[in-house]
Amino acid sequence: MNRRQFIESHGATCTNWQWSWSFINDSKRLVIFGAWDVEREDKRTRIFSEDWRTNRQGHKNRGYDQSREHIRLIEEQGYSLMTFPMKHSPKNGDYQNGVAKIAAITPKLTEKTLVRVGTSWYASDSGGGSLLAEELGTPEKYPEGGRYTVTINAYERNSKARAACIAHHGCTCMVCGFNFNEIYGTIGQSYIHVHHVIPVGQIGERYEIDPVADLIPVCPNCHVMIHQTDPPLTVTQLRDHIREQSDRYPPHRRAKAARAKTNAASYAG
Repeated sequence: MNRRQFIESHGATCTNWQWSWSFINDSKRLVIFGAWDVEREDKRTRIFSEDWRTNRQGHKNRGYDQSREHIRLIEEQGYSLMTFPMKHSPKNGDYQNGVAKIAAITPKLTEKTLVRVGTSWYASDSGGGSLLAEELGTPEKYPEGGRYTVTINAYERNSKARAACIAHHGCTCMVCGFNFNEIYGTIGQSYIHVHHVIPVGQIGERYEIDPVADLIPVCPNCHVMIHQTDPPLTVTQLRDHIREQSDRYPPHRRAKAARAKTNAASYAG
């Protein structure tokens, strides 16, 4: 199956099959982008940039306007974003030069989240965040080999619980009230750590997580502070500590602490 056959099998089309790298299915409100392997960065792939308006010879990239419109539909009209991997053939031109050649595609669509960073747009892996220290709890208690095993097992076991926790509590830190999306925009959308109320080290293999009662969203700073003690601080303890510290500072600092308390009032842990 070539690229056109693959795209058409999903009911999508484009303006020109030779130079298009994005495709659309209006009936399903779906946009499909080809994701170059050379643009992959960790868990996201750059699929569009304002720098791609013209090629290296100064000529307008013929696929630019179409792909920019597809980006707009995702951002403003709620179209879904899916991508498929494309392998770049370096012997056949520069894909940013309007003469790219595809060495191969992987005929598989994956749902993505669109994230804008400056003048570039990225297709980010869905799922609400990366595997971070939050999944380890207090890893220093485990031997090196055990730490690796626990990390993988905890992530595989709790990924759905994490999503359920965020769906219920939201992405605002339960301790200090910080929200990444409010400060960083789309870069911080859906980003937050998830803290295990019961430390991971105490969770047995048969432990069943209640995502509402056992997991809570906290920002990275507060998460680190929670684990500064053994056993870890509770949310209430850390919140009280912040309030006590803020009382030593000017009124605007105390006001910030008060807002944090209000934002976290729904959780009494």
